[in-house]
Amino acid sequence: MSDHYYSKEPTSKSEPKLIEIEVLGQVYRLYSDRGVFSKSSLDKGSKLLIETMPIRPTDRILDWGTGYGIIGLVAANLAKQGQVEMIDINERAVNLALQNINLNGINNAFAYSSEGFNAVKGSFDLIVSNPPFRAGKAIVHELVDKAPNYLVEGGGLCLVVQKKQGAESLTKKMAEVFNNVDILARSGGYRVLFSKKGTF
Repeated sequence: MSDHYYSKEPTSKSEPKLIEIEVLGQVYRLYSDRGVFSKSSLDKGSKLLIETMPIRPTDRILDWGTGYGIIGLVAANLAKQGQVEMIDINERAVNLALQNINLNGINNAFAYSSEGFNAVKGSFDLIVSNPPFRAGKAIVHELVDKAPNYLVEGGGLCLVVQKKQGAESLTKKMAEVFNNVDILARSGGYRVLFSKKGTF
């Protein structure tokens, strides 16, 4: 696989920098670096996902493919009585996420390395992700296939997808696996898709 944000160990030279992202009325200070997704700013897809993800205060949440961690950090602030696990195959991203949890004073989240769900244990109320489409359709569809195994009954999978990156096929895949799918938001060519386990 070529060196991009879904690589386990990016070969691009590390050049960490501190950035600021304001979302949902709060400013987050974040360490970012080369070899991670959207290293300089909050991308439109992640922003729409953050603004839409249906999080309750006590939820247990998995941020699948966390990158440097902005989605997981916001999730942790929205689920203050819950807990967030943040995973990524990219070890550089995981190290950044760990730093950013501490930098922003988050005490109900932790990050660790995992290729897909391989290192994940337990089950969650919600799995959220801006999936790594550049890594290929098979990886994204595997996420959908395996997600029900890591969700409590009534738990949900919430993904953001750009229309030109295969929104139609991902919508169909989620409907096949979960027997339901809703479009929670649309903006700028992006869609936030949501499927719930055990509703039928």
